[in-house]
Amino acid sequence: PQWYPSRVGLQLERNGPFLKDSVSIQSLAVSSIVTLYFTDLGQQVGWTTFFLTEYTGPLLIYLLFYIRLSTIYDQVESRKNFRHPVVHLSVVTRVLHLAEFILIKLHFVLPYCPFKKIICLFQGCAFYWGFTSWIAYYINHPRYTPPSFGHKQVSYAALAFLICEAGNHFINVALAHQTNSGNRTCFPSPTYNPFTWLFLLVSCPNYTYEAGSWISFTVMTQTLPVGIFAFLMVIQMSLWAQKKHKLYLKRFYPEVRRKAAMIPIIF
Repeated sequence: PQWYPSRVGLQLERNGPFLKDSVSIQSLAVSSIVTLYFTDLGQQVGWTTFFLTEYTGPLLIYLLFYIRLSTIYDQVESRKNFRHPVVHLSVVTRVLHLAEFILIKLHFVLPYCPFKKIICLFQGCAFYWGFTSWIAYYINHPRYTPPSFGHKQVSYAALAFLICEAGNHFINVALAHQTNSGNRTCFPSPTYNPFTWLFLLVSCPNYTYEAGSWISFTVMTQTLPVGIFAFLMVIQMSLWAQKKHKLYLKRFYPEVRRKAAMIPIIF
């Protein structure tokens, strides 16, 4: 009784997988006697707190730079210089992207994680908060230089960004539906929604759309910090995609063997 439920790990065999909270003991029983092995998982922290801390910060940071605080920019210069429309469009797209990302994370995360992973939280905050500050500082700066090809470049890139965001949303909805329905015995298949047709080519289309969003945002703002962040994110997501692809190959080999992990031919 001295351990709260989220700290308790139960297994059917030593060093075996931990049983999910939704599993009933009756469904596990093959006889009148069931042996469960108890493990203290250590102090736990809610995943919701974990992700809200990591990803709500960039949202607030970007808005602080957008309003051009006097402690960041020169107020005389801020009032004198005209804001290019892409600056306003950038804050809308950033808020849209981060809000959707937070909602997705809240939908998929597990209830708790070990407290020892708190070091990962500090690393994630340093990375995302730091890059958001760098990106927001340049885009919202009074001397910000708009894209070379003007409104045409901004419009096409913004359209590509919205398409990628929509695709990312619908892919995650499809994955969530599969998880909630308990149908994990087959690989997700495309539906009548054209955004899900990317399942025909790659095993991790959510990463494909995410990479497309960052590349589009880079073209739209034509800013070096965004380009560096997009480059790092594409590399990181390609590693995640290849790791997932290997797992999919073990579970759904006939359906996945002809697919790429993230980008056809390249990844």
